[in-house]
Parts: sequence; structure tokens; C-alpha cells
Amino acid sequence: MVGDQGPDFVALLPALLRYARSLTRDPLAAEDLVHDALVSALNHLASFDVNRSMRPWLFGIIHNQFISDVCREAVRQDYLGQLKHPSAASPVQDRREELRRVDLALAELPVPQREALHLVAVEALTYQQAADALGVPVGTVMSRVSRARRCLRQAQEQQEQPPAALRLVGKGQDR
Repeated sequence: MVGDQGPDFVALLPALLRYARSLTRDPLAAEDLVHDALVSALNHLASFDVNRSMRPWLFGIIHNQFISDVCREAVRQDYLGQLKHPSAASPVQDRREELRRVDLALAELPVPQREALHLVAVEALTYQQAADALGVPVGTVMSRVSRARRCLRQAQEQQEQPPAALRLVGKGQDR
């Protein structure tokens, strides 16, 4: 994704923003995270190996930027507080309530599991690409994704009416 004019960050922005939102759980914080990561990427562009894919490299920078962000726990706790006190849903809002439960189940996952699951299940990175982005062994990514999916299945089983969206990570769907 490095052309004659330099790297094509614009084409990767939607995926970078999705990943950042998955980590921060806050759209504004996600935009700030992506901005900071792209500034860092530009500052360290000389260290980029052109034989590698830029996408996992940028995911790795976002990951590292997020981990070093001292405010991440405050942002996460604030968001979880908002999820635990939702407004009452009307029958028309059943789908929203279902999505809220899925979002809550995902937000309850430990950060390492949530980020690994997001990279593999949402961004469709291979386990190796996700491992490179996170700076961990591929077995660690596989383990984190497996544990995250198990936690989501358990959350689904505890629901009176399991959300359909959680079924996407059901048995037999691990890669």
C-alpha cells in the first residue's frame, strides 16, 4: 500500500477506525487513537518493511498506541457504566436491545481477548497477521480468540433469548 506518492492511509482508514473503536469503545477516542497512530506511522515510515503488508503494521501501531494510553481504563469504565444503565427499550427497539447485549458481552471481554477477536473476526486478519500486529506469538492469538469466543458463548447461554449476532461466534466457527 506504499505508492509513488507515499503510503495510502486513506484506503485503510475504515478498518483502522473499526479496530480503534473496538479498543476504545468510544468513537471520539477512536478517532484520536487513529490520528496519533498515523502520526507515529509517518514518523517511523523509514522503519516500515516494504515486503510486509502495511495493514497489520498499522494495526500494530494502533495496538501499541492504545496500550500506552494512560487513560484507557477511565474511558473503558465510563463506557461500561453507560452500558449498565440503558434506557428502557420499547418493543420496536428489540433489535437495539439485542445489539446492546452483544456490545456489553464484547465490552466485558478482557482487552487482549477483545482485540484479538476483533482483528480475526471483524478485520479478517489471519492469526499470523494478528499476532504480528499485537506483537505476540500466533498461539497466543489463537488462545485469546478461543477464550473470547467461549466467553461469548457462555454469555449467550445465560441470556433468556440469546441474541442472533452472538451465534456468529458459535461452535465450529473457530478458524
